[in-house]
Amino acid sequence: MTAAKTADPAFIARSEPMGRVLDLARRAAASDATILITGESGTGKERLARYVHDESRRSAGPFVPINCGAVPENLLESELFGHAKGAFTGAVADREGLFEAAGGGTLFLDEIGETTPAMQVRLLRALQERVIRPVGANREIPVDVRVVAATNRNLENMLEAGTFRTDLYFRLQVVPLEIPPLRVRGDDILPLARHFITRTCAANRCGPCALSADVLDVLYRYPWPGNIRELENAIERAVVLAEGQPQIEVDDLPPEVRGQAPPAPSPRSLDDRDAPVLTLDEVERRHILETLERFGGHRRKTAKALGIGENTLWRRLKKWGVFL
Repeated sequence: MTAAKTADPAFIARSEPMGRVLDLARRAAASDATILITGESGTGKERLARYVHDESRRSAGPFVPINCGAVPENLLESELFGHAKGAFTGAVADREGLFEAAGGGTLFLDEIGETTPAMQVRLLRALQERVIRPVGANREIPVDVRVVAATNRNLENMLEAGTFRTDLYFRLQVVPLEIPPLRVRGDDILPLARHFITRTCAANRCGPCALSADVLDVLYRYPWPGNIRELENAIERAVVLAEGQPQIEVDDLPPEVRGQAPPAPSPRSLDDRDAPVLTLDEVERRHILETLERFGGHRRKTAKALGIGENTLWRRLKKWGVFL
């Protein structure tokens, strides 16, 4: 699958699982249906929400995000719905909430699973009736906003536990989008890494650098529990520690990423008889991974350049634990 074109260049979707998600997101963006995005921490839920907004008829309007879990409950109500003058101590003037501020655009409710039952009731009414009542006000205000919510929690388990309202759950997940973790998106790892390298090099005014075969091996084998956010941080660190060298090595990666990966052999002169002799399998592995990096992770182009069939390349990669 080719990389999907998105407004966010960091949203690489060369892998089949992510390609399916983006295809569904693109189709859902054409309507005003409420969307619920789920996925592990660091998978890019806000990026997907922005993608939906950019692809929608509301793209000219504002995209307003809020992390519901980062705002205390007594402030979240005012933040979302606004308040009237004199509603509480310090309310010296009327103030619009984010539902109004996002008018004509998209309101992104991140960490919706952290809201209390009382807040869930208010959100449900706003979604059903398309009206809100600011704190301390005696009038309702109509709102024109598309709501996209997200969570890394299992809302179905919360339904069984009685901590999340069933009616709000079904109101939110008109179109459910589940972002797969990076560990099942092998085709996306190299393009994402290359994107983060380019961006970090530009920010630090250093020349572009490649990934050694050993680094590629580590990147493909590591399970990435922190997902894209962890990969981004690892690549940024590696570029900085490479100090302008033309190639990133395993030692430049964070310790938890490189794990027990053997250090790359240091360069030696050809007449050094103590130099380790690489097995043919290791020579082949390094050459194939370096060619794969050169062609941006494209299996077909890599196989053609190497003069082997794509199925043969796939079997080699599978043998080495590299899943694309």
